[in-house]
Amino acid sequence: MSTRQLFLQHQAQTSDFPLMIEIEKAEGVYMYGSEGHRYLDLISGIGVSNVGHRHPRVVRAIQEQLDKYMHLMVYGEFVQGPQAKLAHALCSTLPARLNNVYLLNSGTEAVEGALKLAKRYTGRTELISCRNAYHGSTQGALSVNGSESFKNAFRPLLPDTRLINHGVVEDLQHITTRTAAVIIETVQGEAGIRVPNKAYMQQLRARCTEVGALLMLDEIQTGFGRTGTFWAFEQFGIEPDVLLCAKGMGGGMPIGAFIAPQEIMSVFKNDPILGHLTTFGGHPVSCAASLATLQTILEENLLADVEKKAELFKQLLVHPSIKNIRNCGLMMAAEFESFDVLKLVIDKAILNGVLTDWFLFCDNSMRIAPPLTITENQILEACEIILRSIDEVLG
Repeated sequence: MSTRQLFLQHQAQTSDFPLMIEIEKAEGVYMYGSEGHRYLDLISGIGVSNVGHRHPRVVRAIQEQLDKYMHLMVYGEFVQGPQAKLAHALCSTLPARLNNVYLLNSGTEAVEGALKLAKRYTGRTELISCRNAYHGSTQGALSVNGSESFKNAFRPLLPDTRLINHGVVEDLQHITTRTAAVIIETVQGEAGIRVPNKAYMQQLRARCTEVGALLMLDEIQTGFGRTGTFWAFEQFGIEPDVLLCAKGMGGGMPIGAFIAPQEIMSVFKNDPILGHLTTFGGHPVSCAASLATLQTILEENLLADVEKKAELFKQLLVHPSIKNIRNCGLMMAAEFESFDVLKLVIDKAILNGVLTDWFLFCDNSMRIAPPLTITENQILEACEIILRSIDEVLG
């Protein structure tokens, strides 16, 4: 059987209409199909390939680590260089208080661990999140997701959760002395790139401090330079109590983490001992790839041109069918009239050689989140194809 047949017959599916693009190789901002087709990747594997596909420094770090060791022991028992060096490097990008890193395999695992941490540290049970938030698909993460359509089929989920509106100051009154944590995306992703104002974020920080709730910032999509600063929260003049990251941190390898002050993280050590466990979390190969990714972003100064590149997209993507473009750095959403129109444009763009997508909770907006390494010429190429695809669809 062909690989396509094997995919359909034996690999679990998540929809009745997968893209069915068969990729044989990827490098930089391009992916190459089995029949010679080339696709310019404008979504970075949904926020993963911030330094591009197979960045040489990341590949070299993986190869060097493979020559030493892979998995040795469950997380937290052995002193492993890739884990310790990555944790140190992560903390060096953060305020001094955020000095303790728990390494995992993915964003949703980071959310799960962080929710446990908040309940254990505060002794409280209420968890507050935002409408149209996406934090992952496992049961705890799903409990704080902001879309009932995603949650209803899997209830009952975690009790004592509450939804508020992202960016609405009046809703902050619902954060009380019963609240263990507020988990919030610094910039809402799957809602279609919703950027709160600075005053709101500062009032959110103040309210959490006032009532003793932990402020948990989900930077799973925004972290590692996506918004033009290494962490998006740097743009709002606040510090979280717990920071979540994944996606872009691995350079294409699976990894996630939650980061907190040591005094908070230490509650996992007692009552019960081993309060949070993972077998593969902090896998040495993934950690080596992540450290190389972090160093690449900083040493190659990839943050410097993020806003300039985003502005170029906005200057070029001018068309009567594009109603609005929202962005925070290279985390962008181009709004169309409807999903029906957008889906035709996306499908045509893929045929023409540009891979893009929509958002889970904003299906009339096109996702644009290319590798930070994308060049001006590649942006010109991508925008020309998108505009041509619009014209071919709409006539």
